[in-house]
Amino acid sequence: MGMEDNPKRLERAFFARSALEVASQLIGKVLVHQTPEGICAGIIVDTEAYMGAQDPASHAYGGRRTPRTQVLFGKAGVAYIYLIWGMHACMNIVTGGEGVPQSVFIRALEPIQGLELMRRRRGVQKDAHLTDGPGKLCRALELSAADSGRDLCGDGHLYILDAPVETVQASRRINIDYAGEARDFPWRFTRPGSPWLSTKLR
Repeated sequence: MGMEDNPKRLERAFFARSALEVASQLIGKVLVHQTPEGICAGIIVDTEAYMGAQDPASHAYGGRRTPRTQVLFGKAGVAYIYLIWGMHACMNIVTGGEGVPQSVFIRALEPIQGLELMRRRRGVQKDAHLTDGPGKLCRALELSAADSGRDLCGDGHLYILDAPVETVQASRRINIDYAGEARDFPWRFTRPGSPWLSTKLR
């Protein structure tokens, strides 16, 4: 699907559901960020669901709240962006609703608009691996921890465009070996056969 199709933006009701539902149905949707430099967009091909207080892999496990994670307890459809290793931004979207700290982690995109700008931001000359990882896509779309709390619903410059629901493949989440049995839950969702996945399926 391309931007020329003029799809509608996803509204809050889409996000105000279980992270498992949202994560699977975000596959094929289009993440867009408008900046003064231009518009960059990509098709979501790789997500993970984090189920909040009951999920040992979640930042909100056990109802834990910190200044960083407070946004998880707010309204659905808001960005939750944090740094890993002090340098790579990771974009999540709050789901569930007020007091339900679930979220969907956006792991990879297939870039479809603004590729020249994305390459410049990433400091690369080729499209290969441009947005096939959470840190890569955030840099390409110019998203940082300072954008945490931004509302993806309404008429803002960060939003997701609708697209038909796709067939998805479920598998284990990545890099959560600390989460006990939750590490084996099939809560990662991907577009089958996509060359843009953040890591190969296990």
